Amino acid sequence: MAKDDFCEMLSRSTPGPGDGGNTGSWRVLRPVLNAAACIPVKTGRMSCFQCWLYCPDCVVSKTIPPTIDYDYCKGCGICAEECPAGAIEMVPEAEAGPLAKEG
Repeated sequence: MAKDDFCEMLSRSTPGPGDGGNTGSWRVLRPVLNAAACIPVKTGRMSCFQCWLYCPDCVVSKTIPPTIDYDYCKGCGICAEECPAGAIEMVPEAEAGPLAKEG
């Protein structure tokens, strides 16, 4: 089985208006990444990515540093729970402030 074929077999959802839906304003907790504690950022290598692996909404990127698509993140906290470095903290939306626009 080729590597590309294996990736097609993974049981992962992809975010989108028809599938996962936009989170809107109902998320209570927001995951915030501390890049200084993140293993891929510290090592500069494509390693760990437990946050990406366990995210049920597939909103964590497998990049250095990982990014979180807050438009589709439901705030479940699985990424923070699975991070072996403790680099993701769940912060109440009311305390987190407005999201910065990337671009």
